[in-house]
Amino acid sequence: MAIGLRRPWNAVDFDDLARLFRPPPEYFEREWFVGPEEIDRLKLSRLRDRADRAYRVPFFRRLWDANGFDPRDLRSLDDMAHVPTYTVDDLRINIEEHPPYGDYQGVSADDAVREPLRIHMSGGTTGEPRPTLYTQWDRGVSGVLNARGMYMQGLRPGDVVVNSWAYGLHNGAFSFDEALQRWMNCLVITASTGAVTSTAKQLDLARRFGAAAILTTGDHLVRIAEEARSMGLDPKRDLSIRALATNVGNEELLEEIFGIPAYATYGFHEVGTVAVECPAKEGLHIFEDAFHVRVVDVETGEPLPDGETGALVVTECYKTGSPQFGYNIMDLSKLYPRERCSCGSWLRRMGRFAGRGDTMVKLRGVNVWPEGIGRIATSVEGTIPDYFVRAISADGRDQLVVSVASNAAPDRHDELQATIERRLRDQLGVGIGVEIVAPGSLDQFTGQATGKAKRFRDDR
Repeated sequence: MAIGLRRPWNAVDFDDLARLFRPPPEYFEREWFVGPEEIDRLKLSRLRDRADRAYRVPFFRRLWDANGFDPRDLRSLDDMAHVPTYTVDDLRINIEEHPPYGDYQGVSADDAVREPLRIHMSGGTTGEPRPTLYTQWDRGVSGVLNARGMYMQGLRPGDVVVNSWAYGLHNGAFSFDEALQRWMNCLVITASTGAVTSTAKQLDLARRFGAAAILTTGDHLVRIAEEARSMGLDPKRDLSIRALATNVGNEELLEEIFGIPAYATYGFHEVGTVAVECPAKEGLHIFEDAFHVRVVDVETGEPLPDGETGALVVTECYKTGSPQFGYNIMDLSKLYPRERCSCGSWLRRMGRFAGRGDTMVKLRGVNVWPEGIGRIATSVEGTIPDYFVRAISADGRDQLVVSVASNAAPDRHDELQATIERRLRDQLGVGIGVEIVAPGSLDQFTGQATGKAKRFRDDR
């Protein structure tokens, strides 16, 4: 064996990992019900240790020093209000200044010999790819957290599951797959998207093997149900689906189609599953052994009281790789007061996702920024740097359409449209509608004529 080379089972004591972060079903037998004092005591201990390690990372040391925050001053959970926050824009700038990984990572590519690493990228971008280095420990704990969420949504050990999420730069499909196999002993069929395994084939696999769930977006589950009906099948009667796990959108429609409850979850690329909804549907329970969540005013960053909607600031306290300590993710939600839920849990609850504090749009499971769409669209020869993006709902599906200005001859517009659509799909991984317009025709939407350029409108 090469000197210093450690395999996954050498790098991580998985028995210790499972003791510190209980997987299901054990987690729901005790930890789910512990009292607030025990929850807070454990969380503060882990946050203080995480802050100490994050301070050794150049990005966080600079940010904290500039704002007068010393991790040794973290003596109570109330002190978390003093942790400086950062956004995805800060990470993008950091990558440009310290390519290709940025210096916000807690490990480097050279560390892969002592502990297996994986690089995953965010689902959408307005510039260079945003990498996150995952250690073996991070992947293990993240898998546990995802498994908890899917267990709460109805999956059980031994279930057959069709994983129809896209296998690509993003970590979602891999994380779900690993969580189900390693922590819940489910039998996973890795179908990927309809572009890889046709919708008809996915339906056939689900029927043949009695799948308890098809992991995909809400839109695609609706499409699968339509395919079933076209074959004379009833999704409620002729499929074995009993868990609507990891879906995005269309929850009421999905409940009607499949006749089972749909529970919300919340999480994101850098940290995994943060919170899950219980059968009481009175908010999403935060996994407080791994996360601290607070809500701040979108404009000022000042803390908001329980019940008021603002931007979520998420801090993880489980990772050994890329820290996320005070990350203002700009997703909008609220916190519920600390009280015992009717399900019996004392875990803090947050509201459902209530939109974005910036212009990001989640399209079929992929995070897309209108600015990124515009940058790609206007890089095509024949266009001018003027565009406008709209989010619309058509045929029960969320869609994005970008209008791009061009001074090319009208007989070139169809060619330009096809080129831009192809380039957007290649670079962002989702289909986006394109229309070519004359120069100046977008001024009424963008406000260019008045000097205030707006680039996005949500018409859903």
